[in-house]
Amino acid sequence: MPFPEKFLDLFKPETKAFLFLSTVNAKGQPQVSPVWFDHDGEHILINTNEGRLKDRNMKSQADVAMVIQDPNDPYRYLGIRGRVVSFTREGADEHINRLSMRYYKKPWTYREGQKRIIFKIQPVSFDEHD
Repeated sequence: MPFPEKFLDLFKPETKAFLFLSTVNAKGQPQVSPVWFDHDGEHILINTNEGRLKDRNMKSQADVAMVIQDPNDPYRYLGIRGRVVSFTREGADEHINRLSMRYYKKPWTYREGQKRIIFKIQPVSFDEHD
């Protein structure tokens, strides 16, 4: 499913928009996290540390909801319902470093024992607000 054309600016690296990721735990309780994100033209890419709540939730429940909010207009945002289609540790350290350079303009600071993972999320529907 292609991203809506009038919201493509939110996906540009220079926009530095945050994505609010909503997952559900095993008890059915929601959890929301603001995260850095990337895309491959078709999927949303989320990078996190293995063992975090969002990591555990997305591994056990593939359905997620997301909002990308325009940093220049908080009333303009794109809601997305999606499904985790894969996850990998391959390339995850390089990916989080690229995201850190984009959002912070400095390399990622690694912590002892950290294991990064990339989740690939396929959008299934969009809710446009502008």
